[in-house]
Amino acid sequence: MPNVKTKLSKLLCSRLLFILTLASICTLAADLWADPTTTIRIRDRVEIDGADVLLGQIATIEGGDVRYIQHLKDIVIGKAPLPGDSRQFDRQHMQMRLKQHQIDLARVVVEAPPHVEIIRSHVEIKKSEIEKIVSEFIVQQTPRKNRTVRIKEIRVPDSVILSKGRITYKVTAPRSRQLMGRCPIAVHFSVNGHTQKKVWATAVIEILGPVVVTRKPLGRHKPITEDDIEVQTLDLANLPANVLNDPDAVIGKRTKRAIGAQAPLRADSIELPPLVKRGDLVVIIAESESLKITTLGQVKKKGCLGERIPVVNLDSKKVLHARVVDANTVKIDY
Repeated sequence: MPNVKTKLSKLLCSRLLFILTLASICTLAADLWADPTTTIRIRDRVEIDGADVLLGQIATIEGGDVRYIQHLKDIVIGKAPLPGDSRQFDRQHMQMRLKQHQIDLARVVVEAPPHVEIIRSHVEIKKSEIEKIVSEFIVQQTPRKNRTVRIKEIRVPDSVILSKGRITYKVTAPRSRQLMGRCPIAVHFSVNGHTQKKVWATAVIEILGPVVVTRKPLGRHKPITEDDIEVQTLDLANLPANVLNDPDAVIGKRTKRAIGAQAPLRADSIELPPLVKRGDLVVIIAESESLKITTLGQVKKKGCLGERIPVVNLDSKKVLHARVVDANTVKIDY
């Protein structure tokens, strides 16, 4: 029996010692986590960069426990205002945020003004800078062969306020139209890789280039000679897309309809004069590598050089489709 009592006594002593040791550790940890010498001095006016207001950004924190101080610094007091704006937090709000993060206000010294003003730092992109960005985009995107680009006007609604950081931008224009005349152009601003603002600008662009115009009125089916036309430099923004700029593409053709003086010539307003007309007799040539056949035919439809037209073979009375070679000859291609 004495041995049993001795063992029981030793077991009780061991458990009591464990409980006392654990209590001491917890008390020590609590003392370390809430160092009574920690002082939080909150400033009354602070400028910050980020989207969240951290206690470490608005206060000076002093104490003996480095980990505890860092914990305090990382506490989020609230959301920051938009870039360029400001907002206020009162003392009660800041004390509430400390309590929500299990900070015992009785064990720290908090020196705080009645209100703290938070100002969000910003970068201003002025209207003149945006206009320059748009202007450079227009020059880079506009073909300059035989053309002169003239930007008459760029309208930007206002300057842009962005948060501080790595600022980049991307310029876009509608894909459905050319950069000429009055064009809407968008500038997308990003900060640290995240899109933050989109600004619309309106540009008025002149594209000056050569255009073939008539010197005098031309009647319908009038063969066009060098004396009938001239080349002028005009704003292409005010003209159809199919206006002609090469005199060689016009001379020798004829008008499809009557055209007035000083009128820009379009591709759909002129045509090659027909070499053959309905009823003309022509030679039909059918040729392969080893065989060439010729026969007489009659044209069923007018045709220009290189155009395929229906022709009646006068021997077989069959209708063939042949390419116009000249005013007397058509050819069947194999």
